[in-house]
Amino acid sequence: MALQKNKKSAPMKVRKVVKANTTVVGAGATEVKKTSKSVHVYAVGRRKVASARVRLFVGGSGITVNGKPSAEYFKTVDPSGVLLANPFKVVGKDGFSATAKVSGSGLRSQLDAIVHGLSRALVKVSVENKVPLRKAGLLTRDDRMKESRKMGTGGKARRQKQSPKR
Repeated sequence: MALQKNKKSAPMKVRKVVKANTTVVGAGATEVKKTSKSVHVYAVGRRKVASARVRLFVGGSGITVNGKPSAEYFKTVDPSGVLLANPFKVVGKDGFSATAKVSGSGLRSQLDAIVHGLSRALVKVSVENKVPLRKAGLLTRDDRMKESRKMGTGGKARRQKQSPKR
């Protein structure tokens, strides 16, 4: 095995680039951007291992998930879209559309991750939305995950190996 020499990399310079057709609206440059096409807000929602990157648009209607309409993507879990519309009902606002890219875990956890991301995005739109969303429990991340497997167990997290009877 050959020894490797320590190579020190030069520190990277980070520059903030703002395009000519982009103007900053609201709290921060990375949160709310207005381009020549539309206004959108970024947020990330999580549940178990599922992670959803949500973009909330002002105007329009409907939510697309991984390029498909939400009713088609969640047809077995939430066909009527009641759970996805919950953050908008709690806040009492309509006229938003959203796109979400979600990965990991199962469909129900992905749905909960998108709802969490939508709630966070609505807080970025207006800080007044935080209190009703917090009371409804939509801003709290549900961190229950599958327990990791331990060494020496019989295949599951807490299962013990069978001991001989005689």
